[in-house]
Amino acid sequence: MGSVVPKRCSAPRRRAYTLIELILVLSLLALIVAMTLPNVIRDIESRRLPESARRVRSMLTLVRANAMYEGKRFRVRFPMEDEIDSEGSRRQPLIEREDDPFLAPGVFNRVTEPWGRGETLLRDIRCAELRLGKPTIEILEEELAVEETDERLEAIAEDFEEGFPPLYIETDGTCEWATFLVTDAPDDTDPEDLEEFGRVEVIMDGITGLIWLQRPFYEEELDLFDEHGWPPVLRRDFLRKRPLTKEQVLEIQETRVRQ
Repeated sequence: MGSVVPKRCSAPRRRAYTLIELILVLSLLALIVAMTLPNVIRDIESRRLPESARRVRSMLTLVRANAMYEGKRFRVRFPMEDEIDSEGSRRQPLIEREDDPFLAPGVFNRVTEPWGRGETLLRDIRCAELRLGKPTIEILEEELAVEETDERLEAIAEDFEEGFPPLYIETDGTCEWATFLVTDAPDDTDPEDLEEFGRVEVIMDGITGLIWLQRPFYEEELDLFDEHGWPPVLRRDFLRKRPLTKEQVLEIQETRVRQ
């Protein structure tokens, strides 16, 4: 009796995609990309301003730490008309050190270490103003009379461009209060038109070294601070666009005290 050879089960045939189906799938993918790409780009662009502000904070923290570690004075400023930064532009802050305070006092040289160079402000982001001194209602409302300005701070800024004085950080890490106004406004934007663009203030308490990011206050918020005698600084990151209420300010102050 001959042996029975079992029949092999043939694998099921797979149906191939037609050219029309492939074209339809690719067309749908292209349509989805075209619809979502602008939103992705806008999201990325909107992050450049706060990210640049955070980089300014990190830069100031590093300078302060190195001033205390090395026991030397440092200076943070922006390039003048005849200068360029490490990126070949005039947008990035310059970090300088007083290398020999005994033989060459007051002579500051650029920091060449990697931490002191590079891109702090991202593309199309710039510092529109550097203000020295603790923020006040009068300064923020630009109502401070010339004769009331701090002569000491004026002397610091005397040899530098208007609106961009140098920030000196001492060997113990202390410095003047400083506010870096970071914006995405083009270079040729009139200062009065900056409100139409994104702005973030990087505020540094020169005594404690604390640094926080704060959007500029609205006029009604400044009136609120003035009415209650509150200093116009929250001492915490605040970038929310909705106007602050009295209850919210009190809540922020109470939370800060608990922390």
